[in-house]
Amino acid sequence: MRELALNILDIAENSVKAKARLVQILVQARDNILTIRIVDDGCGMDAEFLARVTDPFTTTRTTRKVGMGIPLFKMAAEMAGGSFDIVSEKGKGTAVTATFVLNHIDRAPLGDLADTVVTLLDEDSGTDFVFEVRIDEKEFLFDTRELRKELDGVPVNEPEVLVFVREMIKENIKDIGGEKL
Repeated sequence: MRELALNILDIAENSVKAKARLVQILVQARDNILTIRIVDDGCGMDAEFLARVTDPFTTTRTTRKVGMGIPLFKMAAEMAGGSFDIVSEKGKGTAVTATFVLNHIDRAPLGDLADTVVTLLDEDSGTDFVFEVRIDEKEFLFDTRELRKELDGVPVNEPEVLVFVREMIKENIKDIGGEKL
């Protein structure tokens, strides 16, 4: 994947498929390290599957025998001087953490985080998302549980809502120094 935001999208969509009720996404830049962490409360993985999950020929899909999302995310982190970790427990959920040297020549661009969030909301699976961006000491937090309360029954995937969310996320990321990402 050419942009890290697409890796985030892929893993968050895996969380939705794993019946997660809540997916937390953190993107943090501090001390020349970019950290991306996705945590869910989905069905999790057993130890045997977890041990093979970074192998591209391991997948839960029945339509094809290759799963590239997690292996590509791991490779992107390691190629950019970073690390990759995944922990999971059956029935409890999964946490994926990747770090990247921010100014490493081989670090993939972050991409459009606002579009990633909007794509997740457009599917309106009923899963809630907490999206947090921290840059040095500044942070922005978006929580769909709060959005749903404010919308008072209006679906989060209404076109007007998605346009508002996209612009709000872009503006807030810019306000906290998003150009560093």
